[in-house]
Amino acid sequence: MVDSDTREDINRMIQEDLWAGDVTTDSLIDEGVEAEGVILTTQPGYIVGISEMLILFDELGANIIPKVSDGDEVKEGDLIAKVEGPAKSVLKSERVALNLLSRMSGVATATKEMADKAREVNPDVVIAATRKTTPLLRSFEKRAVKVVGGEPHRYHLGDFVLIKDNHLKLVGSVEDAVRKAKEAGLSDRIEVEVTDMEEALSGAKAGADIVMLDNFDPEGAKRAVEALEKAGLREKLLLEASGGIDPSNVEDYAGTGVDIISSSYMTMSAPALDIKLEITGKNS
Repeated sequence: MVDSDTREDINRMIQEDLWAGDVTTDSLIDEGVEAEGVILTTQPGYIVGISEMLILFDELGANIIPKVSDGDEVKEGDLIAKVEGPAKSVLKSERVALNLLSRMSGVATATKEMADKAREVNPDVVIAATRKTTPLLRSFEKRAVKVVGGEPHRYHLGDFVLIKDNHLKLVGSVEDAVRKAKEAGLSDRIEVEVTDMEEALSGAKAGADIVMLDNFDPEGAKRAVEALEKAGLREKLLLEASGGIDPSNVEDYAGTGVDIISSSYMTMSAPALDIKLEITGKNS
């Protein structure tokens, strides 16, 4: 399933590329020419974006026949889909389709890599994506994370309270911030970002539902878990590790005993999966 706003978002993408038409295709391709083509990967990974492709090609008057499903693993050279329809429609669909499919598949591939590595150490740990996403592409990137087993975390600022360092600078303390958030009653979940052991204990004692250990190294995160256990506070909350976590160190954090590992790697640093469309036939 895709979000109810997906078709509108995809039409905005189409408009970005075609607002002045396609002068190359319209100059070279006659009306009535039909084309067939294939969409292929040129590297291994995980595919997400098939649902979006069905909408996109339909909006531009072409047809796509998927050969894989969202979340499937693919190898170099695998056939992702066949496309057919008016040649002009196929060509006008190409770049928007590949951009979105490549981006979503790249996010999915990076998420799966992170999750697989972490769960070899801790099968129950959650891999979550932060709000560091591409403007206007968040819903697509978050869906890619979710399809392969990641956690979208917050989609927007209204999902739940997440007290960060800049909030704390204005409020004054972890205790005061958690207390004020509880009194406001705008969210049934309160998370607080902490930078040291003292703040972690303060957040737990104040009644935060989630304590985020921000930029703790793995050893520091492990000590925080142990300190909260010793204080009898560990079972009352979820612990999240965040800050500088990527495939090179995710296993170290998974072994600390935290419940959640959040990262921007999947949506900010992971490369798009290389995917291409090739015309294979013409009918006129």
